[in-house]
Amino acid sequence: MRKILAVLVIAVTLALGLVAPASAATRVIVLPGASSAEGIVAGQGSTFYAGDQSRGDIFRGDIRRGTAQLFIDAPDGTMAVGMDLDLRHGLLFVAGGPGKAYVYNIRTRDLVTAYDLGDPQTSFINGVTLTPFGAWFTDSLQPRLYFVPVVQGVPGRARTLPLSGPAAGNPGEFTINDITSTPSGRTLLVAPSLVGKLFRINPITGVSEQVEGVDVPFADGLVLDGTRLWAVQFTNQISRWRLSDDFTSGTLEEVITDPLFDAPLTAAKFGDRLAVVNSHVTTGPSPTYEVLVVHA
Repeated sequence: MRKILAVLVIAVTLALGLVAPASAATRVIVLPGASSAEGIVAGQGSTFYAGDQSRGDIFRGDIRRGTAQLFIDAPDGTMAVGMDLDLRHGLLFVAGGPGKAYVYNIRTRDLVTAYDLGDPQTSFINGVTLTPFGAWFTDSLQPRLYFVPVVQGVPGRARTLPLSGPAAGNPGEFTINDITSTPSGRTLLVAPSLVGKLFRINPITGVSEQVEGVDVPFADGLVLDGTRLWAVQFTNQISRWRLSDDFTSGTLEEVITDPLFDAPLTAAKFGDRLAVVNSHVTTGPSPTYEVLVVHA
């Protein structure tokens, strides 16, 4: 989820020189006025929410209508990286980059609370996933996760979980991007971009272990539905994996490509479709930023 990886991604893409058969994007949805794009999450029905990374603004769109509009105009100095939604309570959790995280009420569009999770000079809050107990945030520059409990619709005080094992990384090294979780919240999954592997994390101990057989270089966004995982990769593809019931191993099912992909970062699932954010980070600033709707 960060532009510092763009040069490396270009080099890898050129070195591979391979393009899988492309699937046609069923719809292109422009985020009007966006200066960048990164996170996305599914809402009620065909609704999605997507973020302007550099400005922190939130857009609301509809994959059936093919439209989107500015929904939350964030204050200057705000960022919006990864996001997830507690639909039951109408709470949108947003990873805010340098040390920050935000929670918005999608019914009123108000900021519910903001968190200072880490030192803005040494911390980058990048991904977030919701479990039945609350929200887990990643820190791409530190070997730790942050947990924000949600009790009766009220976000509580954040706590820190130190990480260990192969997914932890070293302080100051860019490691974990996005994060996803099983429905029970008992297993967390991450795929550090430069490691190229998938790892499961125990949310009690912080111990990480590799998921065997899953190779996802330059992965960013992760989407989990049952035991099926989609990994959005900077190299203009999305790989779909079938994981074992215990999440210890996985098998590649399909690689999804599209000629319109331009460094896709994250995705949200709607039935047999994926709404995919095009970031354009490898080709420079774009006049428009959009969400592509492709077959899952």
